[in-house]
Amino acid sequence: MHYTDRVHAGQVLGARLLYLRDDDPVILGLPRGGVPVAAVVAELLAAELDVVLVGKVGAPGAAELAVGAVGEGRHGTEWVEVRADPVLALLELSWSDVADTVARVKADLTDRSHRLRGGVRPHSLDGRTVVVVDDGVATGSTVEAAVRVVRGLGAQRVVLAVPVAPANVVDRLTEIADDVICPLAPDDLTAVGQWYQDFTQVGDAEVRELLAR
Repeated sequence: MHYTDRVHAGQVLGARLLYLRDDDPVILGLPRGGVPVAAVVAELLAAELDVVLVGKVGAPGAAELAVGAVGEGRHGTEWVEVRADPVLALLELSWSDVADTVARVKADLTDRSHRLRGGVRPHSLDGRTVVVVDDGVATGSTVEAAVRVVRGLGAQRVVLAVPVAPANVVDRLTEIADDVICPLAPDDLTAVGQWYQDFTQVGDAEVRELLAR
């Protein structure tokens, strides 16, 4: 099976998430591509829609190696910091050693929040059921960071919903999320876009429009 586009992917995910409708969930899309998928899910579940803004913190001299993540916190003015302590220990680093990187990530997230939300505060997640949605997963590092950040914001239950992800990554993600919905889990995934007929890039303007509905 291939998805026609992100709307189709959202319809497939939404049908599998109907069991959550009575839980009054909050649907969080990962910008930018995850937001059109999340918007369809939110409509089908009659749920609130928002974005989850996270940034990976790379190791000094090896930015691709994540030593933690930072996420937008309560009221959009606080921060959730998630430290990958085993990686930090392996590299003989402390969190203070990456303080400059953390500051840059926070500045970037603040800018993205203003661009996408226009100053509107994020939804409160305290005690809520939260569904984190993306348009697909390759390595899983971003959605893993998002799940950990959402837990740090007080979510009672975190469900991860993605249209496609490698089978081994799905197995790993089931260890950190309360439930993982992933209709397509191939053994080999080189690019998320190969599972879509239309994988047009999503712009900030489209995200803003979806959030404003």
